[in-house]
Amino acid sequence: MKNQLYKYLNRYAKFDNVDIELIYKNGVIQTYDNKEFLLEQNSVCKYKYFISKGLVRQYKVEDSGNENISAFAIENWWITNLDSFINETNSLNAIQALEETTVLQITKENLEHLYSKIPKLERAFRIISENMLIAFQRKNELHMNKNSEKRYYNFVEKLPNFSQRVPQYMIASYLNITPEYLSEIRKK
Repeated sequence: MKNQLYKYLNRYAKFDNVDIELIYKNGVIQTYDNKEFLLEQNSVCKYKYFISKGLVRQYKVEDSGNENISAFAIENWWITNLDSFINETNSLNAIQALEETTVLQITKENLEHLYSKIPKLERAFRIISENMLIAFQRKNELHMNKNSEKRYYNFVEKLPNFSQRVPQYMIASYLNITPEYLSEIRKK
């Protein structure tokens, strides 16, 4: 995992092995089983998670019982509920493993400590956060400006790994369409 983290972070700033070792020592490696929760809805998110292996979804169970999936994350992605993590409030969303998933999880306190010891890490996370905001903005624009069929084709084109690893009903939830309609689109 150290080599994986080294390669990932060096996309954003120049990190050496000493930096990576310090980051690694300030985190905890945790493996979650399929369907196990990294974060339960209405709990405080205590970690930022770097996914070394596996797949997770972030979602909310509505009062109606429907699941509304807002994000997926795979290897070499970070995931957290930022509002809950930063403000230490209950999360409106849950984060759940969809496969056996291994993460490096870092607490807010340890992350702040790392920012003071390795200032370029804060810069790297700023760039990572900007990229995540851009991705969410593009997703929202796509949902507002494209029909369901175009949203699905865009999803498969931009994230081909997901279409093979994620159940179709979850993709439908993420795209805000019914599973039945997604099935019709896929038949075409």
